[in-house]
Amino acid sequence: MEIVYEDNHIIIVNKAPGEIVQGDKTGDEPLVETLKKWLKEKYDKPGNVFCGVVHRLDRPVSGLVVFAKTSKALSRLNDMFRNGEVEKTYWAISRNRPEKEEDRLVHYITTTERNNKSYASLTEKRGSKKAVLSYRLLGNSDRYNLIEVKLETGRKHQIRVQLSAIGCPIKGDLKYGDKRSNPDGSISLMARRIRFVHPVSGKEIDVTASVPYDSLWKFFGEMEGADE
Repeated sequence: MEIVYEDNHIIIVNKAPGEIVQGDKTGDEPLVETLKKWLKEKYDKPGNVFCGVVHRLDRPVSGLVVFAKTSKALSRLNDMFRNGEVEKTYWAISRNRPEKEEDRLVHYITTTERNNKSYASLTEKRGSKKAVLSYRLLGNSDRYNLIEVKLETGRKHQIRVQLSAIGCPIKGDLKYGDKRSNPDGSISLMARRIRFVHPVSGKEIDVTASVPYDSLWKFFGEMEGADE
């Protein structure tokens, strides 16, 4: 478990692909429970340890997840995420190159619970929710393209379905149109950077995650000069 930031009120973890943030029907230990055990041991705390889930990442996605260590921080962070006061930047790898090097995408997303899948439309449909993101092409290798994404809304599988809608499914994401899965079951999408005003101290928090331990991710990380 890679801790990238911690103070008295919040803790930010770089989640590995394959980890779940909260418990689900698989029964696998979620990251929040692992974190509680780590905090209890690190600070020799008696009784239960408070650790609040502020937001989630899909299981096959890696990157930054924010947790609250106090109820005050949890309440304020929940409001900040809900009100769009948290800037989230993602990196995605696609086999296909987007037609435009940068663009703002607006779709209307509907989700079918039966197959846990979202669908993007250019027009509003009954039960749909507006989804907005901006992207830009950061670079490419011989076979793949690195796309930076900034979310304006937070919808289920939003980046996955919107990039697929413009012909750029994320590498390894069979659910949304890629050809092959990644060997470890991940998809090549990560929550790369997060920036917000601390809910208690008021100082700016701006953290960047290291890329997953994978040769293609390392190539793009080194190309950006961010991962040595």
